[in-house]
Amino acid sequence: MAKITLDNLAHSYLANPKSEDDYALKELNHDWVDGEAYALLGSSGCGKSTLLNIISGLLHPSQGRILFDGKDVTHAPTAERNIAQVFQFPVVYDTMTVRDNLAFPLRNRGRDEAYIAERVQEIARMIGMEDMLNRKARGLTADVKQKISLGRGMVRKDVNALLFDEPLTVIDPHMKWELRTQLKQLHHDFGHTMIYVTHDQTEALTFADKVVVMYDGRVVQIGTPQELFERPAHTFVGYFIGSPGMNLLPADVAGNRAQVAGHSVDLGAHYTASGKVELGVRPEFVRLSTTGGIPARIRRVEDVGRHKIVRLEVEGREISAILGESAPIPADVNAVHFAPEGINIYANDWRVAPNGKDAA
Repeated sequence: MAKITLDNLAHSYLANPKSEDDYALKELNHDWVDGEAYALLGSSGCGKSTLLNIISGLLHPSQGRILFDGKDVTHAPTAERNIAQVFQFPVVYDTMTVRDNLAFPLRNRGRDEAYIAERVQEIARMIGMEDMLNRKARGLTADVKQKISLGRGMVRKDVNALLFDEPLTVIDPHMKWELRTQLKQLHHDFGHTMIYVTHDQTEALTFADKVVVMYDGRVVQIGTPQELFERPAHTFVGYFIGSPGMNLLPADVAGNRAQVAGHSVDLGAHYTASGKVELGVRPEFVRLSTTGGIPARIRRVEDVGRHKIVRLEVEGREISAILGESAPIPADVNAVHFAPEGINIYANDWRVAPNGKDAA
């Protein structure tokens, strides 16, 4: 297990990058705590896999350093970093049995056969493959092969870190849930530093202690699922986390009031904001009204079982409200209110803290 430090790290796939826009991974300075489980979350092309491959040693950064427990490993080959990596598509040895595939990393390091047999049995039980240990890998389906890859990544207890690059892409939905649960249990039992790349917010939020949200090659927030939901540091985090995501509306802010669509909104705190100012409020904090507020018109209602999503139009923009499954929706709804405790203010896409408070 290791504390991972990203020191002035950046990467460009161009030979002579001339501006920040030329960098696939923009400058990062972060410490990732020894023994925590992290998820790298973001849309395709945001730099998640680039960062993971730099950590693993498959890619050398254009600038900066990677340190494991204070030791500079920037130019160390992958084999010397003592990590296990599981890729998006399964990598297995077709001519070997499932048992031998799982045992390979341990045999490669000279562990005794009794320990190998015990550990392979334990991992096989974890991934539900005890009855397939003597099967050759050739001919197995892609999702079964990926389970073997996951098992082989988890079989060693002595690694500095376990890296997962969208490992559940080819796994069926029911098995995805089971394997995420098992990965969390593995982390609980052995305390490995884990980094899990995904574009799926459900995977990230259910797997990780801390979620690292990336946008346009930059880390825009590192936080617990609760922090990302309640206080998104960037408008992208608000939009990307949640289903539906955060509502964002242009606003003029003065003290504890904002003007939104020509109507005054109580912010519940004082703010100072300039530039492109937006009010962000999650659908859970939008209240329907028949007696005044910000004028709104219901466009449609989506019943998703656990709750209803009400889609409304405000000044030509769509916003969403979430109501309980049994909550009535009056026919004469003509406005919305926002609960002050659920409001965030953004200037040029970054969250502004209430005056006198930390923005983090």
